[in-house]
Amino acid sequence: FFTPRALTNWITERVAPKLGEKVADFAAGTGGFAVSALEYIRSHRDIKRAEDEDILQDSILCVEKKQLPYMLCTTNLLLHGIGDPKVIHGNSLEKNVREYRKEDKVNVILMNPPYGGHEQSSILNNFPADLRNAETADLFMIKILYQLEDQGRVGIILPDGFLFGADNSKTAIKKKLLEECNLHTVIRLCGSVFAPYTSIATNVLFFDKTGSTKETWFYRFDLPEGYKAFSKTKPLTLEHLQVVTEWWNNRVEIKDEKDDESMSDTWKARKYTIEEIKNRNYNLDLCGFPTKEEIILSPEETINNFKEKRAALDAAMDEKLEEILKLLEVQECLLT
Repeated sequence: FFTPRALTNWITERVAPKLGEKVADFAAGTGGFAVSALEYIRSHRDIKRAEDEDILQDSILCVEKKQLPYMLCTTNLLLHGIGDPKVIHGNSLEKNVREYRKEDKVNVILMNPPYGGHEQSSILNNFPADLRNAETADLFMIKILYQLEDQGRVGIILPDGFLFGADNSKTAIKKKLLEECNLHTVIRLCGSVFAPYTSIATNVLFFDKTGSTKETWFYRFDLPEGYKAFSKTKPLTLEHLQVVTEWWNNRVEIKDEKDDESMSDTWKARKYTIEEIKNRNYNLDLCGFPTKEEIILSPEETINNFKEKRAALDAAMDEKLEEILKLLEVQECLLT
């Protein structure tokens, strides 16, 4: 599925690519992130000379495996002023990540990789044994960690499964991410952001290769007031994301309101230290969408509750029956 334009623009603004930086999307689809990067650099007046435009045109790299999106991506870049689009038709995961050289590294990566796919064993051999698994999103994360240049920056959309996945390879990938990069922000997205294409719960991870992670901010993007879900006729817009932008620029912890003081604390936004994350065995499922807490009763309590509700229902029925009988008596008196 393809990323809403509002979201590609918003993520690109946060990552802020600059003229001269090599910007890549290794699963480009129709080129949405590439176009957002082009428009961002041009709108910030980085293009002052004809040579600057040449530099920009040479700095956008896209790779797309499927034929139709590849053609659409190429066309999209042509329509946005790229005379010779650097769009590779192929599988980004085909090269062994341990063989990347300096010229293979990139400064900015903007991506929404495919989820749930499975690669052949020949592809899996391109990744270290302790990190590899068949999930394509995980393989792209490994690729990014090897191909990101020092001081480089990333904005990537990943499914919930990456955050809370506890199998050995997922945990190893998250450990490598936090040790080698600064995962500074995770935005939890509501499930209908990609409606009507999918309801998969997704997140935006922002990190850079400036050192290891010391702390990570988590923020939950709730549906706007009056919305039950985004849809094709009511899609996500930049205006909806303004609340996230305001929080991004002035980060504060936000505790959820509780219906009952006995309920445990939950957070809409909170900063977690690397020690807290390590203690959770690298489970990043934090500041998620609240779920209803269910109270599990013992068999005795369940039976007693049933008896009380049954007695209350019987009493209410008896009361209504008495009212009906009285009405019938009144009508009988009127007839006689």
